[in-house]
Amino acid sequence: MPIDPERALGAELPERTFDWTPSDVLLYHLGLGAGADPMDPRELRYALEDDLQVLPTFGVVAPTLRETEPPKVSMPGIEIDLASVVHGSQEITVSGQLPTSGSGVARGRISDLQDKGRAAVIVQETTVTDELGTALWTARSSIFAKGEGGFGGSRGSTDRTPLPDRAPDVELLTPTLARQALWYRLCGDRNPLHADPGFAARAGFDRPILHGLCTWGIVCKTVVDGLLDGDVAQVRGYRARFAGIVLPGETLRTKVWRTDDGFALLTTVVERDEAPVLSDAFLTPASV
Repeated sequence: MPIDPERALGAELPERTFDWTPSDVLLYHLGLGAGADPMDPRELRYALEDDLQVLPTFGVVAPTLRETEPPKVSMPGIEIDLASVVHGSQEITVSGQLPTSGSGVARGRISDLQDKGRAAVIVQETTVTDELGTALWTARSSIFAKGEGGFGGSRGSTDRTPLPDRAPDVELLTPTLARQALWYRLCGDRNPLHADPGFAARAGFDRPILHGLCTWGIVCKTVVDGLLDGDVAQVRGYRARFAGIVLPGETLRTKVWRTDDGFALLTTVVERDEAPVLSDAFLTPASV
């Protein structure tokens, strides 16, 4: 079924009610590699119930954390084969530190639809409130659907975050584990692209790749630990474009530039000649 832009653009998505517990938060953090040093008190703030804090990136996975079926790209006016889809970008803005447990109501819509000719870009925006209607976070994401363009829509524009014309202020190295994707898929993303070698081959990859959101979350934690003294409450916003893939077991190098508004980031893979994996990335702290 081709994309129907008149039906899709601006369409409201089904409302979702969900809840989460400290165990859900712990699982998410472990999926990102938290607790690598179980004697480090700062690592234990991610991996132990005592004094637990919540990375803001948890908000993106919280509504679907307990799903066990592969995701479907099925929305009003849109039906797309999962094998043709890759994550394009992800952003989250939080109103404050996320609670370690709670319930939420997610309300989303298709906020933009771009026709790139041979592909389509579908942008979703989701606002999450608590049971009293208080805003908790807003997430904005895009997916890139190969072979789904040509429906007559606008090409749109791509937001870019220019990097300062100077050497980075800091470079941070973060290893990933060979089994990282197998851990992270327990956080609600059972896309076989990240676990099934046969499915990965049909999608054009030599082996399963790491979830983009896993890389995204790992880099957020890396920057929080490296530049914000491990204090997640200092984060107000975080965004990035997925520029390439990560193979589980590779090492991430995140270059950081301090700016007047926060931290501009570029993440590459060390083992593959510094191939870029996150670009147009920016972390906005509560205070600069």
